[in-house]
Amino acid sequence: MSVKIHTIGGYDEVGKNMTALEIGEDVFLCDDGIFLPAIIGVQEREKEPTERGMRRLGALPDDLYLSKKNLQGNVRAIMPSHAHLDHIGAIPYNASKYKAPVLGTPYTTEVLKVLMADNQQGISNRIIPVKPNSFETIKGKKHSYKIEFVNTTHSTLQSAMIAVHTPDGIILYANDYKLDNTPVMGDKPNYKRLKELSKQGIKALIVDCLYAPDDRKTPSEKIARGLLEDVFFTTDNRNSGMVITTFSSHIARLKSIVEFGKKLNREVLFFGRSLSKYVMAARNIGKAPFYNDVKIFTYRKQLEKAMRRVNKEKKKYLVVCTGHQGEPGSILDRISRSQLPLNLSSDDQIIFSSKTIPTPTNELSKEELVRRLKRKQARIFDNVHVSGHGGREDLRDLIKLTSPEHVIPSHGDLKKTRAGADLAVEMGYKMNKTVHLMANGKSLLLK
Repeated sequence: MSVKIHTIGGYDEVGKNMTALEIGEDVFLCDDGIFLPAIIGVQEREKEPTERGMRRLGALPDDLYLSKKNLQGNVRAIMPSHAHLDHIGAIPYNASKYKAPVLGTPYTTEVLKVLMADNQQGISNRIIPVKPNSFETIKGKKHSYKIEFVNTTHSTLQSAMIAVHTPDGIILYANDYKLDNTPVMGDKPNYKRLKELSKQGIKALIVDCLYAPDDRKTPSEKIARGLLEDVFFTTDNRNSGMVITTFSSHIARLKSIVEFGKKLNREVLFFGRSLSKYVMAARNIGKAPFYNDVKIFTYRKQLEKAMRRVNKEKKKYLVVCTGHQGEPGSILDRISRSQLPLNLSSDDQIIFSSKTIPTPTNELSKEELVRRLKRKQARIFDNVHVSGHGGREDLRDLIKLTSPEHVIPSHGDLKKTRAGADLAVEMGYKMNKTVHLMANGKSLLLK
């Protein structure tokens, strides 16, 4: 039985990830994400755009491609790999057109439910949580398929490489991953199972190449914890304000931040709607050990009251807020514009426990945010962070470990995917025969 791979989104840009696997008369969708730069700041608004509005913004993957190819009715499952919006964010807008369940790890599915409840959205699809390192069997028209969620590490909880077992071999979907043997939360990647899958035969590896151009191995999350510890405890912050921003979905990073805040005897305050959503989802599945040690504020009146309290004695508080990419409408953006009553002054510390996602929109927004903060004479600590994406040497190790017949670079523009393809060629794969550079809206028949 032939396998055709349709690269719908995430092959011309960083975001709106969606890949369709066509196996005979059955189709499986890996990821269904949004293009974050198109809706920058939307997370902090109280109303989300409609599907029509999202399509007009260019925020959704072009899944209308499937109806044009007469494949919409053949979709058997929607399978997000993890809880980031560029992988799950489109599900509330387009999943209902498919008579197919949504499969994901418990944290991924819980985030999806919390996002929909918060925005008063809903889908008719059944949502099935699948524990890491386990599988679900999905019936196709003539065959049943084992869909396996192999644990990997990334910058959010319970990320997975999705192994779709087909009659023609395994398709391994690895968006996103890093190879972290000492994670702060959760288990290291399931190397044992990946080796077993390799022996069974991996027909194709569809793989994150966001940092394939970078000659490095991505450091462990324990290194980020050490960087944070260094800033928290080796700088003079006894009488200054402390504001830190990071990815709302990075529960392990938030755990470290809260623990260090407590050691400084500071009350930890979380400001922002997206922080509330991701932490609530973690709490709902018992994965937010710090929940009772923080206070969370989301709506304007709550925020303003808490911020006025912080102003009176800054040394007593650690503020954790949204805005690490400089997103318009985020909490830190509004603080920098004096639109919220948290007053920054000389020697107050602003810590970015994040790296700017490499898109022109993000880079410009972040640059302008930092400029405004510096005008207030705040101290800036940038890039107190390690990435959740593997570098070039992680990709090399993953290809060696899995020994796929075909390599399909994904999750980036041509510069990024070409770097992944060039590495595969260096390792013995042949361009356009066993390694394939794809673009959005294209298909590949595996032979």
